[in-house]
Amino acid sequence: DQKWQQKPAPEVELHVHLDGSIRVQTIVDVAKRRGIRLPAKTAEGMKQLIILKQPATLTEFLGKFSEYMHVIAGDREAIKRIAYEFVEDRAKEGVIYVEARYSPHFLANTKVDPIPWNQKEGDLSPDEVVHLVNQGLREGERAFNIKARSILCCMRHMPNWSMDIVELCKKYQHEGVVAIDLAGDESLSSEANPDHRRAYEEAARCGVHRTVHAGEVGPPSVVKEAVEVLKAERVGHGYRTLEDQSLYRKLLAQNMHFEVCPISSKLTGACDPDFTKHPVITFRKDKANYSLNTDDPLIFNSSLHLDYSVASKYMGFTEQEFKRLNINAAESCFLPEKEKQELLISLYKAYGMLKSTPF
Repeated sequence: DQKWQQKPAPEVELHVHLDGSIRVQTIVDVAKRRGIRLPAKTAEGMKQLIILKQPATLTEFLGKFSEYMHVIAGDREAIKRIAYEFVEDRAKEGVIYVEARYSPHFLANTKVDPIPWNQKEGDLSPDEVVHLVNQGLREGERAFNIKARSILCCMRHMPNWSMDIVELCKKYQHEGVVAIDLAGDESLSSEANPDHRRAYEEAARCGVHRTVHAGEVGPPSVVKEAVEVLKAERVGHGYRTLEDQSLYRKLLAQNMHFEVCPISSKLTGACDPDFTKHPVITFRKDKANYSLNTDDPLIFNSSLHLDYSVASKYMGFTEQEFKRLNINAAESCFLPEKEKQELLISLYKAYGMLKSTPF
């Protein structure tokens, strides 16, 4: 197990927010270039404001984004840069395939109602944001030899954006956008708004993959709705599923994939702060289909390495289990079948698990 912790084995990350992974130095640089005054002058000072040090609520956690999102939003150069740096940072961690998720509307300043982060109306639309992020990710892929795709997020509290999102997923399906997501504060409403439902129905109809944040802080009924009504193929977090055993058994039988984020779940108050009581231990024992992910490494001051260390130290994870969960992640990723098989083969090779091919 020590071996896993020392050298970055190839890993797959499925649940990480682009806007929760920005380098603090980049925030400071962009603010300086744009003449935006920050509450702290240095990267270290900004870091202290942004980082969540103690377990809080999901609502408090989401409030952290307002410390820096206005700096990046509406700025073409900054948006491309954060996408490129995102790929570089994942590559350094040993990730060979990643799906970055974000809300294009939160980075835009026109054709979005309301305009976020108190920005003035500008000329950067959600559509162009997606185009810029795709460019940044592609340049990062070429430079760092990893594969990066993106997932576009609908926001629970902004149902009027959801149909835009599915249209953008359709438009950019062959340029790196692999799925739609529903993110935001579950505690605000546990019922999916009809606009979200319509967007997901359209996604299913057009073959756009679907994941949903559910059961992070909301009741198991949100997970049930995500799977049965929104036709989610993966569940973001999903810890509260365990409170409804019949639902949990059903999802186990369906091989539903849970995108688990250990450090995140402690700091957002989603789970017991005692890691030895984490729901993923039950997932592990039941041989469930799940992955380990960082969620928002900027705000949690974390890394994938840290999430793996926590799993190893407090949750009884072995090297064998790390291999199994990464293979599960690859099998549950939203790549087209042929690329998915290539990804799996590269993991099997790296893990010394390549079965000899019968001729």
